[in-house]
Amino acid sequence: MDVEQEEMQFLGIFGIFRETTKLTFTWRRIFSQITLALILPLSFLFLAHMEISNLFLRKIIQDEIVLDQTQISTAKFEKLSDVVSSEKIYYGLFQIAYLIVFAVLSLLSTAAVVYTVACIYTARDVAFKQVMSVVPKVWKRLLLTFLCVSISFLAYTILALFAISFLFFIVLLALRGGAGVVFTFYVVQLLYLAGAFFLTVIWQLSSVVSVLEDCCGFGAMAKSYALLKGNLGVAAVIILVLSLPLATVRFVFGNLVAHTTSLGLLTKGILGIFCFLLFFLFFLFKLVTETVLYFVCKSYHHENIDKSALSDHLEVYLLGEYVPLRPRDVQLEKFQV
Repeated sequence: MDVEQEEMQFLGIFGIFRETTKLTFTWRRIFSQITLALILPLSFLFLAHMEISNLFLRKIIQDEIVLDQTQISTAKFEKLSDVVSSEKIYYGLFQIAYLIVFAVLSLLSTAAVVYTVACIYTARDVAFKQVMSVVPKVWKRLLLTFLCVSISFLAYTILALFAISFLFFIVLLALRGGAGVVFTFYVVQLLYLAGAFFLTVIWQLSSVVSVLEDCCGFGAMAKSYALLKGNLGVAAVIILVLSLPLATVRFVFGNLVAHTTSLGLLTKGILGIFCFLLFFLFFLFKLVTETVLYFVCKSYHHENIDKSALSDHLEVYLLGEYVPLRPRDVQLEKFQV
């Protein structure tokens, strides 16, 4: 990295993006190889999922319309009913398979990029084969963190639904309908979204923590929360800015390629390729930025990561079984400012 560790705490939003851009272009060869091996298939899967899901749903809807127009208790009705049921089962299985494969590719991509940036940070030689040999040894830690985050999201959603239902019931009794109820509903909805976004920010940083520190799962989430103190606003803006391009690509592909028949095949093909290219570029940039953000947060809290200790930690991945960094190596060596 071009910025010294002590100076990284002073990087703002634009400074973090600038550092990410420098890293990506300076080490474009290794990042290009990671992109071709992992992020490219991930991007194709993400966009293809929307197109295939649309075909599934269109076929199911068409068959349900025919089923509704068919006389009940006839052989044709029974046959169509079985067909629709089978299509829904296949659609559900397809969604499950997609989520599993997408999660695996996403975790592998995260492991590869975080490991690569850490090697660059410690001035270690990094090669594509070396990165790919490390990825299978670290992705299980990321998987555990992902599962813990998913459990947290589920618990948060359940608690929020209970709280929203109770609050909505109280407001409904107090105001007896009207604009006040509608206003309360939107306010509560915004509060729920804010909480969900906060969990998302913690999740993004906890993925980096799971690779570079001696904790994963709920421990990585707790460590992420501690690191974000004092930098939560910066991190939130960065995650939001990184999410917007990906959401835009998804919206454009979904509405102009997958779910429309008004455009010609050539136009849809060009748009599809354009969305595909943008998605994997933005996704790579997102992963590198999140790793840089981790080092910025460490610097902000004056937690000096000993480069030799981190280098030894990364070397362990190449030697065999994972042995986590000792806390004093990565967290307790604080520098003076």
